[in-house]
Amino acid sequence: MIRVENLCRQFGEQHGGEQHSGTFAVRDLSFSIGKGEVVGLLGPNGAGKSTTMKMLTCYLPPSSGQAWIGKVNLSDPIGVRRQIGYLPENAPSWSDLRVIDHLRFLGRMQGLSSATLKDRVREMAAACHIEQVLHRRIDELSKGFRQRVGLAGAMLHDPAVLILDEPTTGLDPNQIVEIRQLIRSLAVQKTVLLSSHILSEVEAVCDRMMIIDRAELKAMGNSSELAALASAGAQVEICVLGATMEALAEIIELGEVTWQQLAQESEAIRITARHDDPDAPLAEALFRAVVKSGGVLLELRPQRISLEDVFHRLTEEAQ
Repeated sequence: MIRVENLCRQFGEQHGGEQHSGTFAVRDLSFSIGKGEVVGLLGPNGAGKSTTMKMLTCYLPPSSGQAWIGKVNLSDPIGVRRQIGYLPENAPSWSDLRVIDHLRFLGRMQGLSSATLKDRVREMAAACHIEQVLHRRIDELSKGFRQRVGLAGAMLHDPAVLILDEPTTGLDPNQIVEIRQLIRSLAVQKTVLLSSHILSEVEAVCDRMMIIDRAELKAMGNSSELAALASAGAQVEICVLGATMEALAEIIELGEVTWQQLAQESEAIRITARHDDPDAPLAEALFRAVVKSGGVLLELRPQRISLEDVFHRLTEEAQ
């Protein structure tokens, strides 16, 4: 549903009325997202996330490259906007209007007929769980309900693609869970691209993730694929009694292993061992080494690399 090929946005510098080469906000960005997928867009501040979303929603023209929403090219902005529902980070609204009047106005702006609009308002109110606030003024609503109203407005014209910029900003933990569930339910029939600074949120709701840094796409995939790209290796934590880290390092039968003693717990020690090969049978090798050493293995726990670790490794490489 979304296809991007070598998309660039360059902000030039003006000198004496002439445009010179400037800074790339987005450089040679290429990716595709299928129907029913939820994909998260991650990156440090200034990486190019918002610029990417503004280009895909035709708020900002690309300097070069191509992109399609469904079969519609960005060169047809009206056609693109018929295909997408866009929720900016701070969803614009007329705060002195009642929710129902706000949604009716948006529907008329989107070209919906009166009969269609009446049904769509009712359907989107139910989908976003805002039936109970339809007749309240927007400025009386909590941040969570305002986000729901923004999402309902973005979906009135039944777009195939939803583009959500920081959809849970400012929400409390309960509201975040509710919006997550809503996004997942919408993805049954729609394609969703969302950006967020909350890595745990992206991992919880997204099928795949893109990491952008310094205007370029660094990686794209699910959690396991990103961990492999980050060269995370295999990592295991053990707690052992009656064996030292040095003794285990001498007898383990598994190439180069990096060791770190984490803590001394009474007579036991807690150790982390790491191997550069993510497929290395590190846990099994540690178990055998402890047995050979005459020690007692109290705990063995493979360590799963977190999305936060992947993010840091992939974005720090360029620094």
